[in-house]
Amino acid sequence: MSKQWIGRSRIREILFCSGALAMMGTHGAVAEEVLKIGSLGVMSGPAAGWGGVMCQTAQTHAAIVNDDGGVLIGDQKYKIEIECYDTRMDPKVAQTGAERLVSEEGIRYVLGPNVDSTAASVKPVMEANASINFPYAFSKELYEPPASNSVLGMVASYQVAPLIYEYMRDERGVKTIAFIARNDADPLNQRTQALKIAEGLGLEVVVSDLTYEPGTTDFFPIMTNVVAANPDQIVLTGVAPSDVGPLIKATRELGYEGEMSTETGQDPAALCEVAGAYADGFIAAGGASTEEIRSEFMAEFIDRYSEMWGEWNDVAALYVYAPEILLQTLQAAGPEALDDVEKFKAMLDTFSGDNPFLKDPTPMRYVGRDDFGQARQVSVPVVVQYVEDCAFKPLFLATLSD
Repeated sequence: MSKQWIGRSRIREILFCSGALAMMGTHGAVAEEVLKIGSLGVMSGPAAGWGGVMCQTAQTHAAIVNDDGGVLIGDQKYKIEIECYDTRMDPKVAQTGAERLVSEEGIRYVLGPNVDSTAASVKPVMEANASINFPYAFSKELYEPPASNSVLGMVASYQVAPLIYEYMRDERGVKTIAFIARNDADPLNQRTQALKIAEGLGLEVVVSDLTYEPGTTDFFPIMTNVVAANPDQIVLTGVAPSDVGPLIKATRELGYEGEMSTETGQDPAALCEVAGAYADGFIAAGGASTEEIRSEFMAEFIDRYSEMWGEWNDVAALYVYAPEILLQTLQAAGPEALDDVEKFKAMLDTFSGDNPFLKDPTPMRYVGRDDFGQARQVSVPVVVQYVEDCAFKPLFLATLSD
């Protein structure tokens, strides 16, 4: 069993079961209504740790809600059913999946996709079928007017990067920085943005154009060139989850002792499985999973996720927010929003709900006005953390601008 994904055959088995269980109440009674939510993400290949975990997180959240009898919207309780579809990180496959979910299944709310190319391919499908999706992709065109049917479900790389770089400059004395990216559109776009941020903060960029090809397994040649530049910090830009451990291991075995970071979510257990103690000190964006900041509910969520999927994956801490704020917003908008997403969108400017995942009370709302010109982002807390003994420890916390 993979640390990051349990396999598509198993998820299909669970999906068949969830369809039946969603019709059952806590005491075996037949529920009157079911609310179907889609999960459209990459569940195979090197990036499976993103979409696969997104699906698992949504399934776990649904199980907890259903255990409590469902979600009350208006005067009716609804059991939650999650339908997952693997995009294979292919825009055409993603578009087919979106059409199946929203056109054939009639689903109005979809989680994902995970990268810019697949999110862009499903955008016209969402708009044509009056559906809302929560991508985990960073292209601003998805969220800026005239677009209005996509809501960013996490912190974007260009939002967390300046916080990490400034912290490393001021607290760790970083003056020189290097970037390595996979030769794919999304990572290259993220690197372009990161270069501008680093230069704007006065950091000297000593490596800016090195890439590796998708499917690479031997990272020593490329990292030899990066280490030779002797940067104070190496940034792994938009790299797939399965590449991070091998990249860390190769870099450390080449004798590099400086700082290493990424702006994307990672699972420390998966990193340690490959890199061992070399993973210590690695910095990444996170969610609400570290013991120091998580609520009792988040601890229970981790236990339930581990029970359902065999072990906890910390990337899930990034994916917990969208399913929760989606249901809270539907409750506030009322039952008409179940079929009319315009009612849902009308709530985005003023909605304020409870964040059950953090120990300190923090409202959940929609932000993005500064970055996108409208409220099209979930107010996920900015949690920057580092690996220590195969677990994440919080480095610092911040909040997204409005």
